Amino acid sequence: MHAMLIDANKNFVWREVAEPVRGEGDVLIAIAAAGLNRADLLQRRGDYPSPPGWPEWPGLEVSGRVLEAPAGSRWRRGDQVCALLGGGGYAEKVSAPASLVLPAPAGLDLTAAAGLPEVFATAYLNLVVEAGMKAGDVVFIQAGASGVGLAAIQLAKQAGCKVITTVGSPEKAAFVKTIGADLVVNRKTEDLGAVLEANPVDIALDCAAGPALGEHIAKMAPWGRWVLIAALAGNRAELPLDVLYKKRIRLIGSTLRSRTEEMKAAVLRALEKDCWPKIAAGAIKTVVHRVLPMAEVAAAHAILERQENIGKVILTVAG
Repeated sequence: MHAMLIDANKNFVWREVAEPVRGEGDVLIAIAAAGLNRADLLQRRGDYPSPPGWPEWPGLEVSGRVLEAPAGSRWRRGDQVCALLGGGGYAEKVSAPASLVLPAPAGLDLTAAAGLPEVFATAYLNLVVEAGMKAGDVVFIQAGASGVGLAAIQLAKQAGCKVITTVGSPEKAAFVKTIGADLVVNRKTEDLGAVLEANPVDIALDCAAGPALGEHIAKMAPWGRWVLIAALAGNRAELPLDVLYKKRIRLIGSTLRSRTEEMKAAVLRALEKDCWPKIAAGAIKTVVHRVLPMAEVAAAHAILERQENIGKVILTVAG
């Protein structure tokens, strides 16, 4: 088969590689499409390699059709599925543990389904498992027009929460309002600190961090939970420790990719039960910004690098 490798100059190369060997409890999938994530950009730079046991090339979520499955499992050849991976999605095939494979939601094409597992699992893990989101919480979500941001906004609204989010353009602001965001802050032209001062948040899902983290976390409501999943605005911040302990605020560092298979599987089971019927019914929207063939992967990465996307960028695999 072929996979999209990264050469010594950080360029993409579509190259023949060994066929994946299906493990005893794995499902072999013929990949139809792969969803892009910012982790893919880090991996291309050499900063975020695949975990042990996964292919070296990028790709954290895919859709496709089952080629082989364990005897006695729920999966049959030809089933349309999507899967959460540790890596290896930029290819024609992948072998993944059966516990990390989900049915494509009813009525959803495989292109859109490719953009579901990573972002919805990330949003659910951090809002529900890490932060204990409940009805009535005020939830702050950075980068609301990103794939994770759009998933998180919708999960929070489905749970009965008030949502504050940031975006980088008026177009993105208008869009996130259509899917439920209550307060939208243009990070380039508006004062986020003033909004958080007036609306103390119970939960924050933060991919930005940077120097402003200390100012913003101090404005949380008592018992607030600030979940940090990336540091796109910088790796250094000065924190007001006295405010944190006086308000009993928790700062939680979290990544999905490094979790055990069992932890990921538990999140996926919850998603299938709680969210897949809502996606099938249209109550939760899937948002695809652009679809490109795998041959145009560099252009797809550039869209994320320029922060142009509203929702997911998807790569399709011919076959």
